[in-house]
Amino acid sequence: MIPTSYPARETMARITARALLDIEAVHFNADEPFTFASGFRAPTYIDCRKLISHPRIRATLIDFLACTVMREAGLEAFDNIAGGETAGIPFAALVAERMALPMSYVRKKPKGYGRNARIEGEMTPGQRVLLVEDLTTDGGSKLSFIEAIRDTGAECAHTAVVFYYGIFPETEERLGAAGVSLHHLCTWWDVLDEARARSDFTPATLDAVESFLRDPRGWSG
Repeated sequence: MIPTSYPARETMARITARALLDIEAVHFNADEPFTFASGFRAPTYIDCRKLISHPRIRATLIDFLACTVMREAGLEAFDNIAGGETAGIPFAALVAERMALPMSYVRKKPKGYGRNARIEGEMTPGQRVLLVEDLTTDGGSKLSFIEAIRDTGAECAHTAVVFYYGIFPETEERLGAAGVSLHHLCTWWDVLDEARARSDFTPATLDAVESFLRDPRGWSG
């Protein structure tokens, strides 16, 4: 069913942050930081893939995501919902179902045989495509997916995610320069605010997380 109720952005952010904490998708550890493939180190890690295993939370957040893009981009702004391989695929499928739109997905690279395609499903020239992903950090992977979408002759001017890091100022600038608007439900700041209202983590841990959020590259170094 297409959502017709539009909660306040602050309400959706708070509920999303609470849900991520409830299912233990959020991990904080300043003593033994997480190291990412790029070598970047952080006291934070989030696993949005866990959301697909929790039906009530999943349904609520997909409603929120559909509401967000319809409010910010328009009720009739899209013809196709695309997910990025692999984490974005289930979220794109759920959003497409909620918005009653066709769904496709984008491979990270051509599969190397058969049609050697990057786009799976049906995407046609002129279609207005919404790229859906679980999260974004600096927006880099989104641009690769968007390029593949545009190579079909389709348009892609919007991407939507459940979680946006919200700590790298160049992210929205980079996407904006490519003609893409970013829509999201919550950021690390929303999660930190909700975590401070609970007792899941020690004050010292949360202070370390805040220090990282204010200067992520300096903290990593």
